[in-house]
Order: sequence, then structure tokens, then C-alpha cells
Amino acid sequence: MNASLRRLSGLLRKEFLQIWRDPSSLAIAFLLPAVLLFLFGYGVSLDARGVPLAMVVENPDAASADFTAAFAHSPYFRPRHFRTIQRAEQALAKREVKGIVWLRSDFTRRALARPPAPIGVVVSGVDANDARLIEGYVQQAWAGWLASWARTHGRPPPLLVDVAPQVRFNAAVSSRNYLVPGLIAVIMTLTGALLTALVIAREWERGTMEALMVTRVRLAEILLAKLIPYFLLGMGGMAASVAIAEGLFAVPLRGSFWVLSAASALFMLAALGMGLLISSFARSQFVAGQIALIATFLPAFILSGFVFDIASMPAAARLITHVVAARYFVAILQSVFLAGDVWSVILPNGAALLLMAAIFLGLARAIARKRLD
Repeated sequence: MNASLRRLSGLLRKEFLQIWRDPSSLAIAFLLPAVLLFLFGYGVSLDARGVPLAMVVENPDAASADFTAAFAHSPYFRPRHFRTIQRAEQALAKREVKGIVWLRSDFTRRALARPPAPIGVVVSGVDANDARLIEGYVQQAWAGWLASWARTHGRPPPLLVDVAPQVRFNAAVSSRNYLVPGLIAVIMTLTGALLTALVIAREWERGTMEALMVTRVRLAEILLAKLIPYFLLGMGGMAASVAIAEGLFAVPLRGSFWVLSAASALFMLAALGMGLLISSFARSQFVAGQIALIATFLPAFILSGFVFDIASMPAAARLITHVVAARYFVAILQSVFLAGDVWSVILPNGAALLLMAAIFLGLARAIARKRLD
């Protein structure tokens, strides 16, 4: 073993001992991912369930009861019955309900007439997701009720087109299956960029970096000693996150685990490069943490497509997403988990991650100097 390898092995041993003796590093790498997965898996949901809905039936009879039963038996709604539209509108104003379905007194008489039966629908637009759900479900319930009513009375169905929707890749339309894979990108950003920047800044604060600089250790050896341990920590956190996603939340992994691992390795290198780059400018943990949160964590959370659809963002925001490494990793994660090994998605996004890893690591190497200033 030559001198360079001996120095590198000594530095690696130092880093692993420091990680082992520092509970905060292990907590960020393994405990924090589990906490985030629990929070998002159980506490955060984009699915509307039990939406309070006001039902106003001016002339209750068999036909109106048959129609409103579709809402009573739906897991998406929690109907509340009001005698007058005025009482229902008061409840809507107080946000006690999120919408109103109003069946007027001549509902049954005009059930199959032209124009169709008078149904009033009032929706609160405060929550756009719930508003779209109420609107779509009322239209679906009305179309289904019309067809059933026509068959019962021996009349031709009033619908000219029979719509049979199909949902692929996420048949249950569960937001958990969408959020949990994308969350892995946020977790690895924390381990790679935030943790690396904080640990190196801590060494500057404690004076151990200056002691290291006066030795015969080369800059490349220092950078490798910082990269390898946290790369392994990040990959370990990824494996634990995948195990929790599959075992606890039943999120399907339809693609290859090895493809996922290769993409994760590329993203981890990019995240480590960002962490090293931040540590080249920040010599205190507070400053390093603030920069890492603003430059890596928040973009990974907001601009990666993890929660918010990139196509729906303004043009300026969409342009910024192209320099966010998590954007490409989230696309790969959601494809591998929900659709499988779709190479038309994996290869271009993987190439983008490789390019960004090379850029960030190259910049970190170019800016870093073996000096005390």
C-alpha cells in the first residue's frame, strides 16, 4: 500500500469514527428519513376523503332518495342534510361544508325531461382540489342516476357516449403512492448536501480542519474521505426508505431495484457535490445550514415535482427547475416505482444527474484550496 492509500484509509477511519461518535449524523441519515416517511405516509394526503357536503332536498321522495344515496355511500363525502338552501349557504359561509347539492321541488317531475332535472351545485373554491372533486363526482353521479332511471322506466338511456375511464400506474389513485417515492429525493438531499455541508463546517469551527491542512494530506484525499462515508450513509438511507415504502406503506416497486440504486448513486454524487460546494464558502454550521436549506432542500421540496406539478408552474419557475437535481431524480423514482423501467424516462434524467454530479464535484474541487484563508 503506497503512502496515498495509507493516508486515505486513515482519513476514512477518522470519518467513520466521527460519524459513529456523532449521534446527529446517524439521526439525519437514518432516523430523519423514517420520521419524514411516517409524516408523509400517514399525515399528508392529497386525497379528499370525508368531504362535508350539504344536501338540500326540497321535496323528498323515492327518486331524490335514490340520487342522494350515491353520496351517502361514497367514501369521499360526508353528507349533511338541510331543509332550506339558506341554511346550507350559511353553513358554507362558515366553512362547515365545502359544497351544496340542491334538488329543487320539481326534481322528480323533470327527471328525464329536456332540459334535465334542476340540480343546483354550489362549491367552495377555497380548496381547489375538493372543489374539482365535488364538481366531477356530482356530474358522474347524475349521469349514472339518469342511466339507471331510464333503464328502470323502460326508456332509452339519455347518454350517447358511455365513458369507461381507466387509471394506469396508480389504479387506487392514492397520493401516498405518489408522495412516498418522491420523498426519497428529499431524504437523500438532506443526507448528501445538508449533512455534508454541516459536518465540514463543524470541522472549521472546531479547528480540526486547520490541523488537517498542515499535514501532508492532499486535497483530493480530503475530498474523497468526505465523499465516501456520506455516500454510503446516503445509500443506506435510500435502502431503508425503499424498505419502509414497500413494507409499511405498500407502495409498489415495479422496476428494478438495481436501476433505482444506480440512479440514487448518481443523485447522491450530485448532492454530495452541492454539499462540498457549500462548505467551500461557509465556515460555520449556521451559515452552511441556511445555505443548504435555501439552495438544496427547499428546491428539492418545491421545484422537483415531488408535490407540485412542474407543468403547472409559471415559465420562470419551470426554467429554474432545470438546475434542480432533485427534479430528474423524482422523475426516475416515480417511474421506477409506479411504471417500471421506462428507459425513455430513466436514460435522459440519469444523464442529467451524471452531468450535474460532474459539474458540482468539479466546482467543489476547483474552488476548494488547501489553505487556511
